[in-house]
Amino acid sequence: MANQTNLTQVDWSALPAPVDDGAGTRIEELAVPSMVLPATDGTFIDLSISGRSVLFIYPMTGRPDKALPEGWDDIPGARGCTPQACSFRDMYAELLEAGAGRVFGLSAQTTDYQREAAERLHLPYLLLSDHGLIFADAMGLPRFVAGEEILLKRMTLVIEDGIVKKAFYPVFPPDQSAQDVLDWLRGSG
Repeated sequence: MANQTNLTQVDWSALPAPVDDGAGTRIEELAVPSMVLPATDGTFIDLSISGRSVLFIYPMTGRPDKALPEGWDDIPGARGCTPQACSFRDMYAELLEAGAGRVFGLSAQTTDYQREAAERLHLPYLLLSDHGLIFADAMGLPRFVAGEEILLKRMTLVIEDGIVKKAFYPVFPPDQSAQDVLDWLRGSG
């Protein structure tokens, strides 16, 4: 989540857009492995359980007191975590009304690191940590390197009864992600 003065007003046309490398198509219809991921409220979440979950995957949570990796804005699709998280926050009730049983965000950062963003942005949903990239490896999630960190590329999954029913990828601009999911939920139900 970017640490800019105006976090939600981004000129997306000035940033490089990600390209579709086919990862979304590869992930659709995959079974989600039964494993628990730590959440920002101290619980553990298993995404393979029954019901419908929306999982938006983002590269990293920036912090106002820490610099982003050098060249961050030059990495296609890296910028935009705060606008994306806020769009899911602002549309949370609508997503639930449209049939999303649960909404989560997921990154490779530690839960302690994610907790700051969850509190600062007043998120009504949990952020999940895949710090060891175990979930990412099991699902074949796409990633990139920034600085010395391996980060996940932005992707949004709709998981139904443990199966990925829809993968939104690439996600750009990130602040439209929640609306795209909402439109899909309303059209698929």
